[in-house]
Amino acid sequence: MEKDPGELDIAVDFAALPKERLEGMVDAGLDVVECHRVLAQTSDNIVGDLLRDVETFYEWNHYPDGDVYDAHSHAQFYYHAHPQELRAGEHGHFHTFLRPLGFPKGIMPAPVPDFEAPEAENDALSHIIGISMDPQGIPIRLFTTNRWVTGETWHKADDVRRMVDRFLIDHTRPSWAVNRWVSGMVCLFQPQIVKLLDARDQRVAAWEAAHPGVNVYEDRDLEVTSVTDISVDDQLAATREALEAKG
Repeated sequence: MEKDPGELDIAVDFAALPKERLEGMVDAGLDVVECHRVLAQTSDNIVGDLLRDVETFYEWNHYPDGDVYDAHSHAQFYYHAHPQELRAGEHGHFHTFLRPLGFPKGIMPAPVPDFEAPEAENDALSHIIGISMDPQGIPIRLFTTNRWVTGETWHKADDVRRMVDRFLIDHTRPSWAVNRWVSGMVCLFQPQIVKLLDARDQRVAAWEAAHPGVNVYEDRDLEVTSVTDISVDDQLAATREALEAKG
């Protein structure tokens, strides 16, 4: 089967990453592993803990209702699922965002032709990354999406890369373990995320060139714009090895 143009085998040169970056990634990876360990003590997992009070899980709905939002960092996430025929092997996925009040200075929406400024100053949110989960509650992929998927305000990859380090959910509701885990995942996989964001913009530009007269950002034929498989254990091991080599 021909490989989807958005599916990538991302190679990270861990040895080239700054020591401070590696230290942060190791700390984040240990947080992620600890969340898995503690939940496993009661036969739980990340997804199950987030959905523990949900009586009926409906495809497409956001969980929790109203999303998780940190009023200090202005980071946000939710979990949902697509029908299995659309996402084989996946139970569901997290979508992570940052809202404008949490942006670094100088961030502006991309100058796309159909841009319309939201009414409220904090509504021009940007999608950071999606995290796919398998039926056992283990993360298996990272992915980016086209604008219509999340209803975000489009920002260039150069700007979204600057937002990644600002993603943090630093409170306990609805699940301290899940909030800590999602924050840790974004930090642990920062090198892959920034590469996926670049690939996202390249895929969108190529799609637009191949489909003249079509608004690429609203084209339902382009949903996932870049994707790569991940392993928490492999990522943490490679990060620790690179850090140890730096002394």
